[in-house]
Amino acid sequence: MFDSLFQEAPRKRQKINGASPPASTLPADSLPTPATSSSDTATTDGHISPRPAEPHITNAPLKSPETDKVVTAYSTWDNDTSGPTPTSTTNTLLDTALAHLKHHDYTGRLTPYLSKFHCKVFDAEGLAQPIDPFRSLASGIIAQQVSGAAASSIKAKFIALFPPSQQHNYTGPPTFPPPALVAEMPIPTLRTAGLSQRKAEYIQGLAQHFTSGKLSAEMLATASDEEVMEKLVAVRGLGKWSVEMFACFDLKRLDVFSTGDLGVQRGLAVYLGKDVNKLKAKGGGKWKYMGSEKAMLEAAERFSPYRSLFMWYMWRLSDVDLSALQDDDKVISET
Repeated sequence: MFDSLFQEAPRKRQKINGASPPASTLPADSLPTPATSSSDTATTDGHISPRPAEPHITNAPLKSPETDKVVTAYSTWDNDTSGPTPTSTTNTLLDTALAHLKHHDYTGRLTPYLSKFHCKVFDAEGLAQPIDPFRSLASGIIAQQVSGAAASSIKAKFIALFPPSQQHNYTGPPTFPPPALVAEMPIPTLRTAGLSQRKAEYIQGLAQHFTSGKLSAEMLATASDEEVMEKLVAVRGLGKWSVEMFACFDLKRLDVFSTGDLGVQRGLAVYLGKDVNKLKAKGGGKWKYMGSEKAMLEAAERFSPYRSLFMWYMWRLSDVDLSALQDDDKVISET
């Protein structure tokens, strides 16, 4: 964890019930020409026009919190060749990742799940959904350590605090307010929505990171996986697990692997043929299913650069309810 680098709200993992959660490099001429600030578009027959895609960038279109402009990684780079070379498109990325997982399935326990369960997170439709990163991260902070119903109520009251602002191009509720308005709102006023003092400070601090330019849709779209983690865990109230879930479910980055998630650890133990019931009864602390973080990383390494998808299937093997990790707003809460 990054305890020495940031102050994080105390965490209590939500109890998970037994319900289940929800190739080759392409030639350059098969990839679409980058367009300025645009996301996938659907044709009249419902077909989604593809964008370039690559495991180590953000594959979701991101809405700039201040302008509502939608940016994508390769449209932000435009024709700058310094970025990673795209290996797929948004229409083929999932198939490429599945082929990689199947090829490296050395125990044979993963392949049946690949055909049985479809991962909507990384299919063409999932990758076409625009994400407002400020809204997602702020909503995640609101949802920490409270029930889903309480989080929805607090979020509605929070949004209601902000009247329309022509200066900030804000139409008012029910739209989530932009960072500039949140950064200007007094903490006591933010608390009237039902936020604790600390959560109000966390959300305002997050807003200030966006208004100062430390965080932006453009940076989150194009930065390396390591830089995204570094910049986000520097924000008070965002822990490593929260950032990993945001990077996976919101940014749609393909090589996220959360060693601190107990469901992932348990699923990996199942994949390796361990008796998880015996291990659970035996105890053993944080790494009771896999022994160590090193063992988890070594077991998952062969599935890089598609460990996000591998992780999604580990939750399936572990029988985790992914709805507990991801709500309708694509918000990941650390509860």
